Amino acid sequence: MDKFQTKIDFDFQTNQSILKSISYIDSFKGKWNILEKQENIYLKELRKIATIESIGSSTRIEGAKLTDIKVKELLDNLKITKLKTRDQQEVVGYYDTLELIYENYPNIQLTKNYILQLHQQLLKYSDKDQRHRGKFKNLPNKVVANYPDGTQKVIFNTTEPHLVESEMTELVDWTNKQFKLRELHPLITIGLFIYEFLSIHLFQDGNGRLSRLITNLLLLRFDYQFILYVSFENLIEQKKKAYYKALVTGQKNRNTKKERIDKWLLFFLYSVEGLISRLEQKYYVLKSKGGYLNDRQKLIKVFIEKNQPVKLGDLAKKMPKISINTLKKDLQYLKKEQIIDSIGKNKGTVYILIK
Repeated sequence: MDKFQTKIDFDFQTNQSILKSISYIDSFKGKWNILEKQENIYLKELRKIATIESIGSSTRIEGAKLTDIKVKELLDNLKITKLKTRDQQEVVGYYDTLELIYENYPNIQLTKNYILQLHQQLLKYSDKDQRHRGKFKNLPNKVVANYPDGTQKVIFNTTEPHLVESEMTELVDWTNKQFKLRELHPLITIGLFIYEFLSIHLFQDGNGRLSRLITNLLLLRFDYQFILYVSFENLIEQKKKAYYKALVTGQKNRNTKKERIDKWLLFFLYSVEGLISRLEQKYYVLKSKGGYLNDRQKLIKVFIEKNQPVKLGDLAKKMPKISINTLKKDLQYLKKEQIIDSIGKNKGTVYILIK
């Protein structure tokens, strides 16, 4: 048994809890991926919300102060905004890196070079981090918890700088071997990798943020697509004390025969379960409200409400720049979502709002 597998040599009860959690997560993954392939319009709205929550939460965990509303305002006006504050710089760096992962995760391999590139992208706009971005640390550092009241607490010491590259090489090689052989379930391997990544603490700054970005990357690589629509980072922000406690439980015996990560792994898996619960709730709440309408569909709804009964020709006159086919599709969608109803057939069809 290698040194990494020793850390997951758990008792029977812990193993049963892990297997039960993995079974639940994988069952949901299968159902969700079928739903996602239907290109459901609700998913676009959920992804927008999750992206803002992820950026806001992950930067706040590390001490930033911007609310989700401020994050959205910043990103909406990115082309005309100068990134003057550290909080703004960190938010935009996280946004760019998250979008890079979302758009390219099938092609991003788990290698030291890719990790260094992601770190460089993450700190791209941070003035104070120019010297060390994309480079392994050259000074000792610690895991520090930032709490809402402004206080900080050192959680644990990390790997010495001269050992970082060799430890990271060993971890990456082991992780990729496990992904290939599938001797362990991918969720166990991902959980262990993140624990080790945080324990080594490769960089002078940005380790926590990058660990959450890589968590998203690895979950997407193994087809846990639902991570796109609900924020893992937001859940961690709300369970920050439990997050640090789970890390410390393993860390207190770091590099000894007693080091076990059962508390951390269960925290990780239960957090993924928590994401599922949140996503189901958000999805069905959004669906019960009649779905997401784009600006054009909102205008059509208002026009029908004020002028009903309305024919397709009436809409065409009102919106001459929009093609007939597009208007037909919008009407079909509004009808499917039970926002409007139709009376009659063919050219005589009229549309009314459902009260």
